[in-house]
Amino acid sequence: MIKYFKRSVFFFFMAKIAYIECTSGVSGDMLVGALIDAGVPLGYLVDSLAFLPNSSYELNVHSVTRGHLRAAKFNVSVNQAYAQVRTWKDISQLIEGSSLDLTIKTQALRMFRSIFEAEAKVHGLCTEEIHLHELGAIDCIVDIVGALLCLHYLKIEQVSASPINVGGGTIHTAHGILPVPAPATAELLCGLPVYSSGANMELTTPTGACILKNIVGSFSAIPNMMVEHIGYGAGFQDPEAFPNVLRIFIGKHGLDNSLEVEKVSVVETNIDDMSPQMYESLIEDLFADGALDVFLTPIIMKKSRPAVKITVIVFNKERQQVIDRLFLSTTTIGLRYYEVYRNTLDRQINLIDTAYGKVRVKVALKKGVILNMAPEYEDCKRISKELGIPIKKVIAHVMAQCHNVYCQD
Repeated sequence: MIKYFKRSVFFFFMAKIAYIECTSGVSGDMLVGALIDAGVPLGYLVDSLAFLPNSSYELNVHSVTRGHLRAAKFNVSVNQAYAQVRTWKDISQLIEGSSLDLTIKTQALRMFRSIFEAEAKVHGLCTEEIHLHELGAIDCIVDIVGALLCLHYLKIEQVSASPINVGGGTIHTAHGILPVPAPATAELLCGLPVYSSGANMELTTPTGACILKNIVGSFSAIPNMMVEHIGYGAGFQDPEAFPNVLRIFIGKHGLDNSLEVEKVSVVETNIDDMSPQMYESLIEDLFADGALDVFLTPIIMKKSRPAVKITVIVFNKERQQVIDRLFLSTTTIGLRYYEVYRNTLDRQINLIDTAYGKVRVKVALKKGVILNMAPEYEDCKRISKELGIPIKKVIAHVMAQCHNVYCQD
């Protein structure tokens, strides 16, 4: 029996994840407060936000109770001399000119762009004509950039969240009395799962909605995870009916401690009226759209018609692209999708020397131990054609060399 062992040092990696519980809605300061409560030092934020005028604001965090629950209340005290309306140009120049990490800059600019586009849509104006009032202040920049900085500090790679409680009633704004959720908030919440518990107050703000829309990969019940830290961020108001807090769980995937766990979508459709010639280019396009796997299954449909079931596995964030492609490039008039968990081994592509030259080999590992190996088919196919050798002989030779390199008796 062959025993596999490590020829090199391999490190298994478990993704660090966060789950945001939005039973009391979400705002930028609640999220930052929860992340600070989960372990982010306030000093780190102060130093990282040094690109903002130092005299324009002051940051502080203190412990409060909301409905008998202790939580961190994050505050941005703004000097009124700096409380001004701001345009997209003003904010983009401020962020682009900062010393922030490029990834954080890109994410922050995307978030602010979505806010300006939402405001422009509800007011019937161009994005460049919009002047943000409540959202344009320094505190909004602190909340959005601060949330990204906190996630970066905690090394969070995946974020999921519960459905979002938006509240109800009306609020007073610079544009007058508006229904809850406010129109711009409602635009930002499009495509996200929302509900109202009946609370007569604004629970989800535009800033909070914007941040969730841009950082959350999936909305669901709390995932299987090993919880390491829990943070509570307090909202401004303290209603008697419920604790106005946002809770965040920080930890690692917990379905299988030895395997990386991912949440993906399976998209399927049945087709009985499309030329088989079209499937090759369709599969290529689906992979280009982000599909992780595509396969065809022969089936029998109604009236005993032979048909094909197209199945696509895709990350949730690319799911809509796959759906759009299937509607655009096939004859289907309907499809279905559902979310699943998958376990995957750690994978590497290594080059090994053989008598036929260098060949790529896919190596699958669990905790650094090699479980499977397979030569890259395209490399073996090329060698077979170039040297006139049957491909099965090429594959057998490469596998034998793999055992010499990676295995011992």
